[in-house]
Amino acid sequence: MVRKECAPNVLSPQCPTRLVLDLIADKWTTLVIYLLSQGTRRYGELQREVGGISQKMLTQTLRNLEADGLVKRVVFAEVPPRTEYSLTELGCTLKEPLGALCQWAVTHFAEVEKARRASDRRKVKAPARVSA
Repeated sequence: MVRKECAPNVLSPQCPTRLVLDLIADKWTTLVIYLLSQGTRRYGELQREVGGISQKMLTQTLRNLEADGLVKRVVFAEVPPRTEYSLTELGCTLKEPLGALCQWAVTHFAEVEKARRASDRRKVKAPARVSA
């Protein structure tokens, strides 16, 4: 039986595009790619500049990005060893969309915070429902 190929559809749970979307929608992935879009970094620089990321999560994120062809890892045969990370050609295609997403967060965070505070106030003022 011949399997019919479907058009890519990120809304379909069976579509492989969903896996790609899951990859780039991850918070740490977004931040690492955003930082690497500004230039090559060493591991320690990435860890210092991506605030709040653990060593384990940074290592896992970089390995996933490398496996998916978005990040290139270069190890220099020096003492002590030096490792650098940079975006691949494919990774560079994410500069604009993820950069725009990060810029949107910077531009609109105050509005989001204001909406959250208003929502919290409404929840506090709402009377509790009593079930009969």
